[in-house]
Amino acid sequence: MTDTIVAADVIVTSPGRNYVVLKITTADGVVGWGDATLNGRELSVASYLRDHVCPMLVGRDASRIEDTWQLLYRGAYWRRGPVTMAAIGAVDVALWDIKGKTLGQPVYQLLGGAVRDRVLTYTHASAWDTPALLDAVDARREQGFRAVRAQSGVPGLDTVYGVHRDVAGYEPASRGAGPVEETWDTAAYLRHAPRALQAVRDHVGPELALLHDAHHRLTPQQAARLGKELEPVDLFWLEDVTPAENQEVLRLVRQHTTTPLAIGEVFTTVFDCHQLITEQLIDYVRTAVVHAGGISHLRKILALAEVYQVKGAPHGPSDVSPVSFGASVHVGLATYAFAIQEYMGYPDLVHEVFPHSWSYGDGYLHPGDAPGVGVELDEALAAKYPYEPAYLPVARRLDGTLTDW
Repeated sequence: MTDTIVAADVIVTSPGRNYVVLKITTADGVVGWGDATLNGRELSVASYLRDHVCPMLVGRDASRIEDTWQLLYRGAYWRRGPVTMAAIGAVDVALWDIKGKTLGQPVYQLLGGAVRDRVLTYTHASAWDTPALLDAVDARREQGFRAVRAQSGVPGLDTVYGVHRDVAGYEPASRGAGPVEETWDTAAYLRHAPRALQAVRDHVGPELALLHDAHHRLTPQQAARLGKELEPVDLFWLEDVTPAENQEVLRLVRQHTTTPLAIGEVFTTVFDCHQLITEQLIDYVRTAVVHAGGISHLRKILALAEVYQVKGAPHGPSDVSPVSFGASVHVGLATYAFAIQEYMGYPDLVHEVFPHSWSYGDGYLHPGDAPGVGVELDEALAAKYPYEPAYLPVARRLDGTLTDW
């Protein structure tokens, strides 16, 4: 069989950020690319793939995408979790890539074709103080973005996740032997965030979609308070207001605010999302292609979401490689229950290492019409950038207690 898998190889590269890439090759020489990046735990997924999954793939029929997904999920006693699901996601995307290349069609056509002409996207604007934040938002508007996530510093603190004094850009990860420890003050944040976001709304007017991320750091009561105070700002959404392990707590938040809620970038399966979707406790589910088991499983999550009028809005940070980002844009173009795609952007070097057909313009994304996912890996260039240990920061409250981020 020409669709027989003859090789499955794991490539780890770090052109500014660490990426784990899966390369699957068939007997007729078709190569499919998948992304298995798990920020801060990259080598765990690389080992899971290289030592456990890849040997299972050789000799299998690459065209049997769903069967392979079920094998890797149901065929493992220990299942779910970010390492397992990122590995399955990499295999799934690589097989969809092969399928598209074999048939000469972009993946979105294989998913039923486009349901929209382009995919709305949002990006980030971050700055330490409010005047600088207004400038950062203006800069994003000049780039054509119609939706912007606004994050600022907090008076009294030296750092806030992803925002730094006198440092432009958004790069929370740090190189080294361990994570940076930041200090966090929830009370100061709750005093400052509504004022800063209202200033942004007053500055930009009603048309620009504004988003904000609380990074899981609030109790349900604090989340309800913040959501209510932000109602005049008319946010597109308030993201990750509280950790979602205990999903019933979102009922309290829902009872007290009409601000739309987005949660789920750390979710890995439909089971993580089920209660939040079926009880309509959120408005947007943030599961990403790479961390939710690939295109196949993300589509199932969004099919459930559609029934309950919840929309998909996948996580799209710069530590999600252009491979799974491209796959996500294909899903967005072909899936009705899809609202918006996060797009932080990539440095020029990443674009060179991962040449791609997806494109951005005027606030929207399109996956392109190249066969498959439309993203390749320049292996020679990738080899010049070996893995470097990197960690996301952790945060402690003023009394030294570790907090969520």
